[in-house]
Amino acid sequence: MVEIASRWSPNFDARAGTGAPDMVVLHYTGMPTADAALDRLCDPAAKVSAHYLIDEQGHIVALVPEISRAWHAGRAYWRGDTDINSLSIGIELVNPGHEFGYVAFPEAQITALMALLRDITRRWPITPARVVGHSDIAPDRKADPGEKFPWQRLAAAGQAIWVTPAPPMPGPTLVPGSTGQDVRDLQAALAQVGYRVPEDGVYGDKTQAAVTAFQRRQRQACVDGAADVSTLKTLLAFLAALTAAEA
Repeated sequence: MVEIASRWSPNFDARAGTGAPDMVVLHYTGMPTADAALDRLCDPAAKVSAHYLIDEQGHIVALVPEISRAWHAGRAYWRGDTDINSLSIGIELVNPGHEFGYVAFPEAQITALMALLRDITRRWPITPARVVGHSDIAPDRKADPGEKFPWQRLAAAGQAIWVTPAPPMPGPTLVPGSTGQDVRDLQAALAQVGYRVPEDGVYGDKTQAAVTAFQRRQRQACVDGAADVSTLKTLLAFLAALTAAEA
């Protein structure tokens, strides 16, 4: 049984469509303290919220009922969908984030998250392929939960998709300004995963943002926005794992 306290936020409305969420979006709070994050998520003037917050000690606080639409995704896109708030359950992990001194996520916090995910997926049709980070759905705006988040732990528990990243190796690297079929192939693979990228063969800002987001999730040792051989091989392996999981 997952122990959950509550501090209800006024910042929610009705989900569009069927009203049944089929995604989880993971965030970090990006604020100095848990209390500051809770205050903001419950401030009607802020117009932001999430369904749950988990602090560093693993305490879970419910903020918005799962049946309702919390306001956590903002301008976002994933696999053709743009109203991610209607489709998802948002979970905030207390962490100061890149702005205030990004740190590793404590064991108690990750253990609580995994227990909460088990609980949520008993109620809703959410598969491991539909557990994503805020940076996945908004790569041009967001970096959370970031390169310290242990996606492999969730994958080992059957709660997310993750593959072992390919090691560094020599070979060509696609960078901003690169053009041609190799860039187009990269963009097509990113789009198949779920990112919104143009498939125009030009390595522009949106392509760089998607590559950076993918690296934060899957090639965490080096997040530089450049599609080297390691990134490309990891992307293809991730796409194969995603396809197999959805078969």
